[in-house]
Amino acid sequence: MKYAVIDIGSNSVRLMLGDGNTTFYKLVKTTRLAEGMLDSNILTADAIKRTVSAVSFFVDRAKEEDVDGIYIFATAATRKAENRNKFLLAIKNACGYDVDVVSGEVEARLGYVGALGGCDGGIIDVGGASTEITVVDGGCSIYTKSIELGAVSLTDKCGQDMLKADCFVNEKILEYGKVPGSKFYSIGGTATSIAAMLQELEPYDPNKVDGYTVSIDQLNDLKQRLYLLSVEEREKLKGLQPERAKVIANGVNILLSLMSKFNINEITVSEKDNLEGYLKLKLEKV
Repeated sequence: MKYAVIDIGSNSVRLMLGDGNTTFYKLVKTTRLAEGMLDSNILTADAIKRTVSAVSFFVDRAKEEDVDGIYIFATAATRKAENRNKFLLAIKNACGYDVDVVSGEVEARLGYVGALGGCDGGIIDVGGASTEITVVDGGCSIYTKSIELGAVSLTDKCGQDMLKADCFVNEKILEYGKVPGSKFYSIGGTATSIAAMLQELEPYDPNKVDGYTVSIDQLNDLKQRLYLLSVEEREKLKGLQPERAKVIANGVNILLSLMSKFNINEITVSEKDNLEGYLKLKLEKV
């Protein structure tokens, strides 16, 4: 059996093909769905158009692979959008599939199910419009929280101003309260981009990204370097998708701030994430 899972994120749309145990491959298209939502919580017409096009492309790709099922879910930007029904209807009309809009708590669960596979540990998922932290101990989630802070939304708020972003992030992450200690992993595009940039991977190699450990000192050096570069200069960095150049510094800022606040000296990057988690949970219900 072979399945396709499509994740409509706040910065990108991703496709995964897998059977529930093995991931065959993943593809990504950056659509910046959350762009411009800071003041209105309204998905812009351009963002909707870009994202619907990407979803339709991946549905067609999945059909070409003759999959046994196609699942589509959406996260922070869609769940907070006041015009989300218009967006969901546009996807339905374009490709014939409904979209499962997951809550922040479910999004966090998908991340740790995918990345940890039943093992204990902590997960930090820096997304486009939200960031989730989950800690699993004894096979059970003992802490989980999602806040409305992501690489795209922070860029909308603070642009490329590091000091302004620092102040905003440090205030916002107080919402997490006390987070239990654990061995932490990081998932999502910000994390995998960090691992790829630090290794200067060209082309991207998921086998070298998965399991790569990033120290807090490495991340601080990367943050300082990224903010000193223009967006155009970042686009030329080895290991970074040019489409992420605008938001990557702020994504790094969020992850670094969390590591500093919760005394996490190093973090391990996982290629497995909420895509694997969604399929695993979906198949368990079948």
